[in-house]
Amino acid sequence: MTISRLGVHTSVEELFPPAVLRDALTDAGPTVRIVETDDELAACDALVTFDYEESFLQADLAWIHSILAGVDHFPFDALAEQGTLLTNSAGIHGDSVGETVAGYMLMFARGLHTQRTNQLHQEWAYPPWDAAFTLDGESLCVIGLGTLGRAIAMRADALGMDVTGIKRTPMPIDHVETVYPPDDLHEAVAEARFVALAVPLTDRTTGLIGESELRMLRDDAYLINVARGGVIEQSALVDALESASLAGAALDVFETEPLPDESPLWGMDNVIVTSHAAAANREYYRRVAVLVRENLRRLDANESLTNQVV
Repeated sequence: MTISRLGVHTSVEELFPPAVLRDALTDAGPTVRIVETDDELAACDALVTFDYEESFLQADLAWIHSILAGVDHFPFDALAEQGTLLTNSAGIHGDSVGETVAGYMLMFARGLHTQRTNQLHQEWAYPPWDAAFTLDGESLCVIGLGTLGRAIAMRADALGMDVTGIKRTPMPIDHVETVYPPDDLHEAVAEARFVALAVPLTDRTTGLIGESELRMLRDDAYLINVARGGVIEQSALVDALESASLAGAALDVFETEPLPDESPLWGMDNVIVTSHAAAANREYYRRVAVLVRENLRRLDANESLTNQVV
């Protein structure tokens, strides 16, 4: 299969200007254009996009590439029935997400989130004598040891942390001392000071962390979510934070995005809220371009695609 007309959907502007990706692909083979309208879409064989729109099905595209790793908003069955291939951008965010999680843990350990709030109020305050700690010797459980989870584990190990994790097939992983199967979730998180979620949103992981799991966490534990909002039962998390049965949380993803103004999470001193930005990186478009180029080559050679979902 040869792609002769490739579209870059305007929705990618959520993460970078469409023109920079178009320009990075100008010598990739097909004619590359930025598309927005249905008429422009109809003139394409394939599409690189951030959003999903029903018009994509009507355009009868041969291939759609999502610039996101998460593609749970795409209609897999409908795409498969029509014969449209779907690929995602999994595997390109390990360093940026890993560093973000390291940053969250350092902020909590060193009290930097509190100091930042103090700065906004021009308040000069030394932290309580027993509040600050170092990450060396602290424990982290990483739930999901794919690209993101392994990158988190590597950085935590470098900071001197004791790292455990959960993987569907519990095989040895570099920088992880113990790998638990999913059925041992409660045991795995029970002794961890930090718990980081790095799993895709699937039927298995929706609501993975609910009231019973939160009860298993230490009252001085911190929960970090760089997976998807639906992995946590958000109301149960709010209850745990309000009752002080959890020390704090760093959340990059939420059940509803943007996080609604009325959410109590905004006003919690022990919560770090970021705007689904853990993967932010000025090199993002270049990494997407590498994936797109490789799959253009594979399509032309009738080979299986990298990161094929459908």
